[in-house]
Amino acid sequence: MSARVLVAGIGNIFLGDDGFGVEVAQRLRRRPARDGVRVEDYGIRGVHLAYELLDGYDALVLVDAVPMDEPAGTVVVMEPDPPSPVTEGLGGPVLEAHSMDPVVVLDLLAGLGGTVDRVLVVGCAPASLDEGIGLSAPVEGAVDRAVDAIEDLLGDLCAPIARTDAKETCP
Repeated sequence: MSARVLVAGIGNIFLGDDGFGVEVAQRLRRRPARDGVRVEDYGIRGVHLAYELLDGYDALVLVDAVPMDEPAGTVVVMEPDPPSPVTEGLGGPVLEAHSMDPVVVLDLLAGLGGTVDRVLVVGCAPASLDEGIGLSAPVEGAVDRAVDAIEDLLGDLCAPIARTDAKETCP
């Protein structure tokens, strides 16, 4: 059976390099689509992403600007530990209309009864998260590297999945 993978570009295009994930998703969408892979620009719409994940995906690839102690434009691929479930009695995840917190999205997904087997993050060190539209030169230069990294990830994520009744691959 084919893996179902969601590639989600996230970020706020009005905060400079925070628009990295959105730009990567837009460039990926211009490439030929793979069976079983959906690429979307979610921007800051965390609730929309959580509900999309309810459709059942084997893997989620989040693409975002990630502050880190690396030079601006550095692209990394991470597989974070799954978030701890929301503790009962705390009122559940806090959603903000103008931000996207992946941990909150995954908590919301769990609260809705959904799951995703693997979560990977393709992140880029930003140069600036100040107000303004457009990526800095180092982050703009990292977009194609991130697209290539995601294509490599999809090759691995879409490898044959052994099931009791079928074996297929993503093309």
